[in-house]
Amino acid sequence: MKYHLFLLLFLTSVFSFGQTSKIDLKTIRKDLKNEKSPYNYDKLIFKYKAYPKSLDTVESQHLYYGRNFRDDLVSTLDDDFKILAEAFKNGDFEECIKQGKLLYEKDPTNLDVLLILMRAYDSKKEGSNFIHHLNQFRTLTDAVRSSGDGKSEKTAYLVNSVGDEYILLNILNLGQEYTRGSKPSRDGMLDIWQKEGNTIYIKVLYINL
Repeated sequence: MKYHLFLLLFLTSVFSFGQTSKIDLKTIRKDLKNEKSPYNYDKLIFKYKAYPKSLDTVESQHLYYGRNFRDDLVSTLDDDFKILAEAFKNGDFEECIKQGKLLYEKDPTNLDVLLILMRAYDSKKEGSNFIHHLNQFRTLTDAVRSSGDGKSEKTAYLVNSVGDEYILLNILNLGQEYTRGSKPSRDGMLDIWQKEGNTIYIKVLYINL
């Protein structure tokens, strides 16, 4: 989505790249529902909201990929999100913060909502709120970047949505000169981004709940 690309250009230099680890969606789904598990959703979301920098890679992966198993998510097609996006487009950052807070409470790991809140708080020079959401955004995108290295079909980066795919592309600093090819893959669609001799593989997950 174009409305947050300029912010991502600023954020690109913020992120470092870590080691990759295999994503086990079945285990993530089981852990999130298990009240005795250290990866139980309520435990993780508490840490995420209060101390996002304290989450390790496995915890971040549970939160990000666990979105595939939740039914209370905010979609960019929802009327409430369209109101938020319109306020952002018009530069009404007071309204962005008002609407963004409401959607954040519903869906705190929504990258699109986080990006708009970050831009609004930055414009209002509310540094502490900006940094807090930046740390949350970084935690979630670190989970994506740890899912693979993008160098082959088997080690493709895994994302939850096409919107998140474009967020990742901007973090990776892959410009519009890349061309995309797509083919069906197990549990998703594999996108192959190419420019000259460089190829990046990203898989958009389609999970049957």
